[in-house]
Amino acid sequence: MASISEAHRLAMEMQPFDDYSPAKLAGLALAPKARRTDSQDGGWGGGTTAQLANKACHQDDWLPGNARRKANWWYAAFHNVTAMVGAGVLSLPYAMSELGWGVGVTVMTLSWVLTVYTLWQMVEMHECVPGKRFDRYHELGQHAFGERLGLWIVVPQQLVVEVGLNIVYMITGGQSLKKFHDTVCHSRCKDIRLTYFIMMFASVHFVLSQLRDFHSISSVSLVAAVMSVSYSAIAWAASLETGAAAAAGADYGLRAPTTPGKVFGFLGALGDVAFTYAGHNVVLEIQATIPSTPEKPSKKPMWKGVVVAYVIIAACYFPVALVGYWAFGNQVDENILMSLSKPRWLIALANLMVVVHVVGSYQLYAMPVFDMIETVLVKKFWFTPCFRLRLIARSVYVAFTMFVAITFPFFSELLSFFGGFAYAPTTYFLPCIMWLIIYKPRRLSLSWFTNWICIVIGVLLMVLSPIGGLWQIISKIKTYKFYQDYPGLGHG
Repeated sequence: MASISEAHRLAMEMQPFDDYSPAKLAGLALAPKARRTDSQDGGWGGGTTAQLANKACHQDDWLPGNARRKANWWYAAFHNVTAMVGAGVLSLPYAMSELGWGVGVTVMTLSWVLTVYTLWQMVEMHECVPGKRFDRYHELGQHAFGERLGLWIVVPQQLVVEVGLNIVYMITGGQSLKKFHDTVCHSRCKDIRLTYFIMMFASVHFVLSQLRDFHSISSVSLVAAVMSVSYSAIAWAASLETGAAAAAGADYGLRAPTTPGKVFGFLGALGDVAFTYAGHNVVLEIQATIPSTPEKPSKKPMWKGVVVAYVIIAACYFPVALVGYWAFGNQVDENILMSLSKPRWLIALANLMVVVHVVGSYQLYAMPVFDMIETVLVKKFWFTPCFRLRLIARSVYVAFTMFVAITFPFFSELLSFFGGFAYAPTTYFLPCIMWLIIYKPRRLSLSWFTNWICIVIGVLLMVLSPIGGLWQIISKIKTYKFYQDYPGLGHG
């Protein structure tokens, strides 16, 4: 009987797969639903419980979000600087020209204070459950809002932030490469369209995107942090030098001549400022790289790194915004480096530094997206973890962000729209809502009031600032021709 049963089983397995009926399929040992079968020989990945556990462990280790925990506080510091001090700092003088001196300084200062507070909350909540670490933003959201609702609340907004930033960094990298080329050539070279410079910038990411995780890009991130501080210093120092003569005649009135223009410009500037504080979207992934024990929890070195990073951020943001606006008034360009022309070698160097920095920033924000994509491919669609899967998935993503950047190269308008639509929730008020749910501070206490103030400000920012950015995008689309440079494209 045993031999007949064995022969029957073998005969079933030799039939073509598409020939199976539900009854026949029920007779096979199907692989677990959440795991990929062994595709090396085309058969199902059966095996003992231990073997299945080993496969699951291999899958988890392969994913970029399951970081090696070897970092320390200064890793956290330069990763946060790279995440925060990006393309947005160069648009701050332009935002000041839409806000004016008093409102501009108030908005920038308030944003810095509020985001320090919400970032502290994120660091604290990383290990709010003893013995468990929330290594991803959406994992913390699931703990606060529930398994399904947490995903729906956090993941779409996080994707908009990170994909939006990657698109903007594609544009910024291409524009800065073009500015470097034009400054060095000084009208001696043939003009090259912005499209080709974006493609040049993207070519670097087709290679760097194959680096596995946050540890793998640490060197890139460190260089990017140094570059960000350097070009910020060049921006305000050159503005101080170049604008000293022009400042006496600078006009500090609001940029737009009409009332609707002033209103929409004001709202758009709020989004520009919000854009400069998008680092909350990767803070848990950064903290996940730091080892933690009950005696030495990860929040201590992480918070030390955050404090150092925020001091550096303030030293970059405020001088660039205030000196740039002082030097050029409401005639400042969307990117402060585009307003500067002398000394030519220094401006060329600053633009090259921007390129190097946004290379690192792109990778920093792309890593959580890679983690989401590869997690879905491996755990939902059962693809086998391998280099080929990573190569194809990440290359397709880089190509997608390049295509969108080439098609819609609106720099400051993209900052305004994305800045309010998604950066405001993930930076200004989602951490506060999760804090209220998890820690349940006493009603009408200082913590309760502080969180609700942040929530109200964040919601207003989310609702109002995209209106300005969308209006500016619509205004430019009226005269824009796809894949063609034109004078109205800011610093393209």
